[in-house]
Amino acid sequence: MTKKDKTILHVASEVGTLKRLLVHSPDSGLGRVVPSKAQDWLFEDIVHLDTIRRKEYDYYTKILLYFLDPDKIKGRLQEIDAPDSKRNFYKPEKPGFFRSEKVIELEWLLAEVLEDHEIRLKLVASVCAVEGCSYTTQTQLLELPPAQLSKVIISGTLAGDDLLFPPIPNFIFTRDIGIVINDYVLLNKPAKKARTREALLAKYIFFNHPLFERYRDNILEIPDTFHHFLLPRDGDEKKVTLEGGDVMVVSKDHLLIGVSERTSMEAAHQVINLLFDKNIVKKITMIKIPKKRDYMHIDTIFTQVRRDVWVMLGAFSKKVMKHEDDDAVERILEGGLKKDEKIKIIQFRKKTIEEPAYFDNLEELLTDISRNDLGCEGKIRFIYSGNNKFPYDTREQWTDSCNLLALKEGVVLGYDRNDKTVEAFREAGFTIVPVKELLEQFEQGTVAPGDLKNTVILMPSAELSRARGGFHCMSMPLVREEM
Repeated sequence: MTKKDKTILHVASEVGTLKRLLVHSPDSGLGRVVPSKAQDWLFEDIVHLDTIRRKEYDYYTKILLYFLDPDKIKGRLQEIDAPDSKRNFYKPEKPGFFRSEKVIELEWLLAEVLEDHEIRLKLVASVCAVEGCSYTTQTQLLELPPAQLSKVIISGTLAGDDLLFPPIPNFIFTRDIGIVINDYVLLNKPAKKARTREALLAKYIFFNHPLFERYRDNILEIPDTFHHFLLPRDGDEKKVTLEGGDVMVVSKDHLLIGVSERTSMEAAHQVINLLFDKNIVKKITMIKIPKKRDYMHIDTIFTQVRRDVWVMLGAFSKKVMKHEDDDAVERILEGGLKKDEKIKIIQFRKKTIEEPAYFDNLEELLTDISRNDLGCEGKIRFIYSGNNKFPYDTREQWTDSCNLLALKEGVVLGYDRNDKTVEAFREAGFTIVPVKELLEQFEQGTVAPGDLKNTVILMPSAELSRARGGFHCMSMPLVREEM
């Protein structure tokens, strides 16, 4: 690693140029999700593994490498994608795997952690305890070499079709295992049992891999509520559950935390106290959204595109929240009867924690961030899911129209299926380009990643969208350049 690449953890914005991130390529576990277990494993449907890899996720890998680590890929696409190559470039267990220090594959990190005998003993014992494995299975796992063991622990599958324990198909959504806040990592506490093993693997990787060695004291875990396990079932509000899709670092001093279907109010409480106590940020805004599968995390209802541009679901806009288009009777009735649907936004400052600020709607908060945190003086623009037209707004939000990943300010990745949202971006002056076309331009040298401005890169998404997560979910940024 070169001297300029020595920063391993530093994220102080949502849109600073992306320099390093954690990903996980779709593994064979996704191909073993069955209809009867799909919802338990947080999938709405079963996906076709070969399509999700070859025709969709591979494009994500290529575009990430072109932006973050072009030496791995530039001028090699024809060779990489030739039938004789058998996709080995994309397979973590193969010698031809791209193995980048910028686009970092979790399966590789886990394999390297498992090279330590003591750690291997502890992690295998922990996984077997969580999954209720027999002692024979535990012994069998310990005999595997690290690379193979890593693959088995993630996919749940031994060589061939021997399924030892459930897969963790949500591991492709690396955002949820943790979040980098300035130079710290906040580890998650998943709300659903299906993600318990993900959290366990994340702990072992961050606390034990040499890559993060000098940041060990900066790895944060939030405690459970005192004696939470003795609380009755209706005490679930006191459970601490946190997922990375509910945490956004919008500036070095300002963090957003969502309270949602997956992140509890108690977790928000603990995170606010923890980050203020350690002087990591000066301001934290809590955004409580309805506990609905439709929304799941705050990054399913909004993400940032530029310091002065946001994409969001219109249901949380000022116009809708204040019923500005309703007649008088409708406004009074709707305002009184749908309080459970409202968003609640409270902003705490470390210096005046007992005097929080309140925001009525999401637009008001995001405008405040753009102006007061990011120094924007002109108009703050909002691009709405489905171009704010019913039923396209809710249809496209369901397929992650608001869940965009900024590769750099103004250049974002999104799904090609969200036609009306794409139309809204085009009307706002953004260039729209399909990823296949863009990669051809990169290979020919007619365009370079650094040339792109105000661009939406459209990614194929027929199968990926079934997994209920976009590219914001499928990324855990480790380093972004300062704005």
